[in-house]
Amino acid sequence: MLEWIREDIQTAFDRDPAATSTAEVVLLYSGLHAIWIYRIAHWLHTRGFTFVARLCSQIGRFLTGVEIHPGARIGRRFFIDHGMGVVIGETAEIGNDVMLYHGVTLGGDSLEPTKRHPTLEDEVTIGANATLLGPITIGHNSSVGSGSVVLESVPANCTVVGIPAERVDDCGPDYLADITEGLGK
Repeated sequence: MLEWIREDIQTAFDRDPAATSTAEVVLLYSGLHAIWIYRIAHWLHTRGFTFVARLCSQIGRFLTGVEIHPGARIGRRFFIDHGMGVVIGETAEIGNDVMLYHGVTLGGDSLEPTKRHPTLEDEVTIGANATLLGPITIGHNSSVGSGSVVLESVPANCTVVGIPAERVDDCGPDYLADITEGLGK
């Protein structure tokens, strides 16, 4: 656990050029506090203490303005910059080295008790106030522009922007492989 705390602090320095000291990061970064509270709530959730986990999550929401359901799965070196208003749903999955800006929603599009929230693969960046809905996947090393609404999966190495989000680049070398794989070829 101590290793993850150190790694989270270092991630803040790596992702935010405004970070000036360890004390500043530890004491003043609400996104970091939200992640630490989530990790405690998730630990409780996975051990069957669901009510206490949700209580912990709600206390975290009150303190930080970031709501992360304790059932979500989040990888290492996750960073929330200016976290106010971030919402991460119960079945969301977030890989390693992912960055979210303020106001991001990883929301569901169904009331069914199934996978209903987005999956973000490794090295994904989601811009401020972006909304991602449903059991979609944002591929490795992709970016979602600020204010975008994403309702469909995004291949690896892509940038999408707009409402609804559309690709604005050729998605790099993996794009054709992703399309071919999706067609079953």
